[in-house]
Amino acid sequence: MAEIDARLREDVHQLGELLGNTISAQRGAVFLDKIERIRKGAKAARRGSAAGAEQLSAGLEQLADDELLPVARAFNQFLNLANIAEQYHRIRRRGPDEPEPFESRVLPELLQRLLTSGHGADDLARQIARLDIELVLTAHPTEVARRTLIQKYDAIAAQLAAGDHSDLSAAEHEQVAEQLQRLIAEAWHTEEIRRSRPSPVDEAKWGFAVIEHSLWQAVPNFLRKADHALQEATGMHLALDAAPIRFASWMGGDRDGNPNVTAAVTREVLLLARWMAADLYLRDIDQLAAGLSMQQASPELLAKVGDSAEPYRSLLKQLRERLRATRSWAQEALHGPVAAPAAVLQDNRELLEPLECCFQSLHACGMGVIANGPLLDCLRRAATFGLFLVRLDVRQDSSRHAAALDEITDYLGLGRYAEWDEEARQQFLLAELDNRRPLLPSHFKPSADTAEVLATCREVAAAPAASLGSYVISMAGAPSDVLAVQLLLKESGLLRPIRVVPLFETLADLDNAGPVIDRLLGLKGYRARLRGPQEVMIGYSDSAKDAGTTAAAWAQYRAQEQLVQVCAAQQVELLLFHGRGGTVGRGGGPAHAAILSQPPGSVAGRFRTTEQGEMIRFKFGLPDIAEQNLNLYLAAVLEATLLPPPTPEPAWRELMDKLAADGVTAYRGVVREHPQFVDYFRQATPEQELGRLPLGSRPAKRREGGVESLRAIPWIFAWTQTRLMLPAWLGWEYALSSALQRGEGELLAQMRERWPFFRTRIDMLEMVLAKADGAIARLYDERLVEPSLLPLGEHLRDLLSQAVAAVLGLTGQSQLLAHSPETLEFISVRNTYLDPLHLLQAELLARARRRDNQADSPLEQALLVSVAGIAAGLRNTG
Repeated sequence: MAEIDARLREDVHQLGELLGNTISAQRGAVFLDKIERIRKGAKAARRGSAAGAEQLSAGLEQLADDELLPVARAFNQFLNLANIAEQYHRIRRRGPDEPEPFESRVLPELLQRLLTSGHGADDLARQIARLDIELVLTAHPTEVARRTLIQKYDAIAAQLAAGDHSDLSAAEHEQVAEQLQRLIAEAWHTEEIRRSRPSPVDEAKWGFAVIEHSLWQAVPNFLRKADHALQEATGMHLALDAAPIRFASWMGGDRDGNPNVTAAVTREVLLLARWMAADLYLRDIDQLAAGLSMQQASPELLAKVGDSAEPYRSLLKQLRERLRATRSWAQEALHGPVAAPAAVLQDNRELLEPLECCFQSLHACGMGVIANGPLLDCLRRAATFGLFLVRLDVRQDSSRHAAALDEITDYLGLGRYAEWDEEARQQFLLAELDNRRPLLPSHFKPSADTAEVLATCREVAAAPAASLGSYVISMAGAPSDVLAVQLLLKESGLLRPIRVVPLFETLADLDNAGPVIDRLLGLKGYRARLRGPQEVMIGYSDSAKDAGTTAAAWAQYRAQEQLVQVCAAQQVELLLFHGRGGTVGRGGGPAHAAILSQPPGSVAGRFRTTEQGEMIRFKFGLPDIAEQNLNLYLAAVLEATLLPPPTPEPAWRELMDKLAADGVTAYRGVVREHPQFVDYFRQATPEQELGRLPLGSRPAKRREGGVESLRAIPWIFAWTQTRLMLPAWLGWEYALSSALQRGEGELLAQMRERWPFFRTRIDMLEMVLAKADGAIARLYDERLVEPSLLPLGEHLRDLLSQAVAAVLGLTGQSQLLAHSPETLEFISVRNTYLDPLHLLQAELLARARRRDNQADSPLEQALLVSVAGIAAGLRNTG
């Protein structure tokens, strides 16, 4: 097995040793020795030692009640420290003899390939300037770490960077070590888990913090390097206002099944974003005003400031006053409606123009080297984040709109909207959309639910257009779902166009997406109101929960193909919005590979996708890591646009149809049809406990009921905690083994080699299977599951083994991830710390189920720490 890079191993060892020092200082050497015996037992057990397994279980069984929480915290903290070391290793200083990481090379190498393949320099420069990539930040119920602790982790990474210099003196090395020890002690003595659920506003502030502490720095750095790569390849520069990647958010706008997100919350989050943007620009302007003390300026700049000895400072001071006015107004407006003074910035051009004027003047006066410094960075931020920081999406379930309209039509004596067929609904909605008179009388007194829907629509109508993204409709299934939102927005005073986006989530809805959009675009009144592209959201989480990842992945692919064809025939631009999660079971995985595996024509210079919870922190929490991931997105969307993947051959499609049919049959045969499945799921996993823990502002269930009532995130998260990972692979074992038995192995191998879609699916499946562990899942069963349900657990672990065998048969490897030995080795290192947490969690679950614990009891806290630690250890399957 490959060795982990020596420097990474050294960092992991150092951080672990410093954590041990901290624990020993607080609880003594005897307690630290207990943890070390548990760790060594886990390590030996993983190597097949029966004595090691006995040492591990005995060490955990001998823990007193008051030792459960600190032991869980110790292993949780180590896994977080290992994550920090691994993240830093990706961005560490490279020696002159070391190759640049793929993330840094990907764009320059792609530009060379594109030039070689016949794309002209002008074409490439224009295409990059036109790219429209939007990353939509969403809250996540499994992001349990507190912001204060995340900031300490970031500081630890900064100290690793400070110590990563070969020319440091002994005293300087000692200083770095002391600061690391101090930060780790601070982290250890900080309660890592919230005591109460975050509010939607808390979640939004968490998203803003990622921008403030990472993306604010990463975006101009990323664009500077993209500009350099473009200039090297083509001799051309990015335009000053180029913003190929922008950011939106669902935090404070996603009310689907979350009663805590109200119209008032949406208004507050919009104002907080505006306040934060003004505050961040003020910091930039203060820095620029301090540096731009030059006297020589262009006539255009002098005309704006008059006779001034320091014209740049004079112009920037004018902008500073307007930013202060904007920030003050936003602060005041948080406490109630207040008119915005004339000085408040309303349009992004008002922010950009003085900055551009300074930039052009410096270049005109021979001071381009000054212009291309922090001033250029500020311009790039202004183009990317604008006055509103992120564009807020609003999301609501289609049934809420239908219920509101049903109440309205009943009140007006028009009949019951809920009872009308699709044709009747469309006729009514189109007629009302064209009608100049209001539909609602002023004395209409709606029910609480309808009042909230209308209040949200009024907030959308009142908000500046640039502050909002799209209005997303969950569980959309017909053209009337889109028209209904348009009518409710019109009745609330919205006079400008906004993208109203149907979200297709279930298997049946995905199969029907193309025909629905075709009918929608065929409506004359709808086409007249459509401005810009037709946006359609593809749901990954719920389709996978509904049908398993085999059938869901193929349905998502086919739906995109259909939508591309429909929009081309209707001569309408298409923007696909990918509702991916961080986990494989929810459509997650490496973004670069995922984008390159989309159907040809579906990524035509436009790409919109969700970035969720803990994956936001892993991908964008540190500026250098964020820069790498932004590079990957830019390069992948550019490549998918200009060098799209091949259209699948008929034989591949035919086999994929069979795989999907076999996959959904096998998946639903277990999840929906096995009479003991729900009982087993609730006993073998921490699903019930996750619902009680303070993991997010949104309830774990949409309604009472079985598996179908669960949200996709806790559904997957519960299986991940036990390492069975069932939602990510169930169905593939039967689909692949059936194909191999039919003698289709050669065709499968061809698909894997030549079809990016299929290769990416198998790569993701292999990765999740490498992290799955039937032996760990069995330990949960033995501790938690009643005897009558144990055979089902055994059957599921047998299916897991079949999935592993099928993937090995397809890839021709003797071991999963044999092609990536360093990844295997790091999984092995993590298992030494994960195994005790799994055993401890099973014991904690058993004890919690015997008692009625309060949410803030030590046992419940220990359970939540174990949940966080396992999620941290498993990363994109957590």
